[in-house]
Order: sequence, then C-alpha cells, then structure tokens
Amino acid sequence: MTSQDEKRVLIAMDGSSYCDYAFNWYMTKVRQPGDFVVLFHSVEFHTLTTMPMGVGSADLLTRMIEEEKAHAEQYLQKLTDKMKDNGLHGKVKQTTGPPRSEILRVAEEENVDLILMGCRGMGKVRRTFLGSVSDHVLHHSHVPVLVCRHKEDHHHHHKHGHHEPQKEVKT
Repeated sequence: MTSQDEKRVLIAMDGSSYCDYAFNWYMTKVRQPGDFVVLFHSVEFHTLTTMPMGVGSADLLTRMIEEEKAHAEQYLQKLTDKMKDNGLHGKVKQTTGPPRSEILRVAEEENVDLILMGCRGMGKVRRTFLGSVSDHVLHHSHVPVLVCRHKEDHHHHHKHGHHEPQKEVKT
C-alpha cells in the first residue's frame, strides 16, 4: 500500500547521456523525499536482427547472445548502484522488448504517476523508421511524461527553419 504523499516515478534508462541527463534533472528539480522511483531499462537483443541469415554457426550466435546478456546484467548492476548511491527508495526493473512499448507497459504495471526520459537514446536507425521512443511514449501514455532536453542539445531547434517550442510535457 502506498501513502498519499508517495509519488511513483518511472525513469527510462538506456545508457545514453540523454537518459543520464534526465536522471540528474529528476534528482535536482523533481525529487521529493517520499518518491518511489523505478529505474527502468528495456533490453533489445540485436544479434538476431543484425546477423545475416546463413552466416555463422549456432555457437557464434549463442556467444553473441550471451555477450548481450552479460552487457544487460552489467547495466542492471550499474542502475542498482545508482539507486543506492543516490539514496533513492524504489526498484530497478529490466525487461526485454521494444522500449517504446515496454516503458508504457511497465509504467502501467507499476502504477506510476510520472514518466521521465531523455529526448533521445541509443536507437538512431530505429528512430528513423519508427519515430522516437520519447515521442511514442508522450503520445500514448496515460500519465504525465516529462521529456528532458539538455540545454546544449540543439538537434531539433532549427530543423524546420522556425523556432516554435516543442511540446515536451503531457498532462
């Protein structure tokens, strides 16, 4: 049972500097003593999608998958350390699947009140074809979403030759 004062916050993490910035922004601008924080990471195994068909042996494929699993375990430990080092109350959660849908699913599962995320993450090629993860979450979430854009990130500011502010918070 959660108390009335407890705010449940999911912070999406993928190892990018954009997510680290969102985490730091939460710590300095949003954090309240009673918050329950879910540091969340969704693992996408890229081995099967990037390996050409018919190339390599089952042993090679198994080794590549094991390397990806080991990397995911290392990142999970890093997030656990981040929780402890910053004295946060909550949990670290890692799932397997597309981050765009996993963030929304876990936010609902964990009954969060707010989702924080960086404006960009690790998947540049996928963003070209499917749109950004933050854009998808922003438009499909049933709770407020705070997309933290680093003040030095000018990627989208001059894209269309005008300076309209971008919608970054859904309420």
